[in-house]
Amino acid sequence: MGILIQAAQLLISISILVIFHEFGHFFFAKIFKTRVEKFYLFFDPWFSLFKYKRGDTEYGLGWLPLGGYVKISGMIDESMDKEQLAKPPQPWEFRTKPAWQRLLIMVGGVLVNFLLAGLIYIITLFSWGDDYLPIKNMSYGIVVDSASYKIGFRNGDKIISVNDQKIQMFREIVPKILLNDPKIVQIERDGRLMDVVIKDSDIESIIKSKWNFITPRYPFIVDSLPEKSNAKEAGILKNDEFIAINDSAMLFFDEFFNYFQTNKNQEVTISLLRNKDTLKVPVKISEKGFIGVFQKSLLTYFELEHKDYNILESIPAGIDKGITQTNNYLKQFKLVFQPETGAYKHLGSFGAIGSLFSKSWNWQSFWSLTALLSIILGVINILPIPALDGGHVMFIIFELVTGKKPSDKFLEVTQIIGFVILITLMIFALRNDFVNHFLN
Repeated sequence: MGILIQAAQLLISISILVIFHEFGHFFFAKIFKTRVEKFYLFFDPWFSLFKYKRGDTEYGLGWLPLGGYVKISGMIDESMDKEQLAKPPQPWEFRTKPAWQRLLIMVGGVLVNFLLAGLIYIITLFSWGDDYLPIKNMSYGIVVDSASYKIGFRNGDKIISVNDQKIQMFREIVPKILLNDPKIVQIERDGRLMDVVIKDSDIESIIKSKWNFITPRYPFIVDSLPEKSNAKEAGILKNDEFIAINDSAMLFFDEFFNYFQTNKNQEVTISLLRNKDTLKVPVKISEKGFIGVFQKSLLTYFELEHKDYNILESIPAGIDKGITQTNNYLKQFKLVFQPETGAYKHLGSFGAIGSLFSKSWNWQSFWSLTALLSIILGVINILPIPALDGGHVMFIIFELVTGKKPSDKFLEVTQIIGFVILITLMIFALRNDFVNHFLN
């Protein structure tokens, strides 16, 4: 069910973004009296699921959910309509419009993507505010995985700053490490300040780790127990707090977890606090390294901070968030072209994007991710690759600067080359989806 909910959110989000993106092209085309022949959500090779015509434009729903398009008269696009281009130019066609008008028509979709992202951030901040975990409330420090341990972090380290910029919120740590140069993290360990230097060759392991690279450290308090479990049979109850194993003091969940995993099928004595009493309970660790308890949620251990925004506060905050997310995505995109980081191996397609959505429906999460995807769609479309909006923009800017318009034949050839590049990138991204989700 969780995967179906993720797929539904992805489909709805992409549909919203495609409609708004194509409306940006449509809007400027209409302003400049340029005929739009088709406005489609999804692609419609051979047939469409639904269509109707109003004025000069056919509106429809295609069956191939890989995007959408508007077909503008007299424009060399993915339709490669050479028959129309062979006819004498008409005043309502794209090719007869001044370069500055054609430029606005082409950037219209990207412009709407960025405006939409800012608007969504404004509305979500006004509606839900912002919840975050301050670094100052992480009194137990961090828990590290194998990747962060290899880099030099240790359980219990307290993050102070990255590149001498003080960290205020937990969610800032990994983006600042990944996206900024140099990558020097200042930490506190056992009362001493230290630097951890992260090399470009470490970036791939951080990306692979995703959310496990650095997590908050917390005690081990029982939330609930399954009907059948070794812990329940031993008499362990809800709200018991684990404090030792075989009289060796342990205070944190990661310590108990690691001990259980390295002492499978062993019987141990767990010391725990129940109300104000200290008890010792013998319990058998299973062959899989568990005793059969569910720990309390992270929110139990940490006090989140919440900030509400009125409408006047949400506008600049939403715009600032949109700018920050755009800047961060551009930095992420830069990593793809640095082979030593291995980031190109994690360039994903629909599978990777879908996995970002929550497995249970959450409107705040849905809209926040939709805003981010709108930024991603805008950035990708403005890349100077023929067949993308940015490719058309590149040639129009060349025309504005030089006064020379590229020939239709040249534009046709570059359109084909761009389409081949995009198909190759799509296949590569789909291959990464398969490898990263099924083989790793």
